[in-house]
Amino acid sequence: MAHSESHALHGEAGHGGIGGYVIGFVLAVALTAAAFGGAMQGWFGASTPWVLAALAVVQIVVHLVFFLHMSVSTSGARWNALALAYTALAAMFLVFGTVWVMHNVSMNMMSR
Repeated sequence: MAHSESHALHGEAGHGGIGGYVIGFVLAVALTAAAFGGAMQGWFGASTPWVLAALAVVQIVVHLVFFLHMSVSTSGARWNALALAYTALAAMFLVFGTVWVMHNVSMNMMSR
């Protein structure tokens, strides 16, 4: 493969420079600090699990965009995003299905 073809393939993937990594790192540290600080200080009150879940989702997006360089700008990237979405959906089915089965078993087997 020629050097120009290799460069074109890597340029198409949208790899960022050091600035993108620094921004991603700062955002990841800030989100982690917000989650730990908020949970330890009780800033979120009764909605703590929901706020922590939202911060976790935002941090997943930060990692996908700044460190894994996921985007939907090219057709190859769209297929990667589609594969990621299918994997996330399958994982959600697995986790929520397991919790649902465990809850039903607990309700039907334990005396009330």
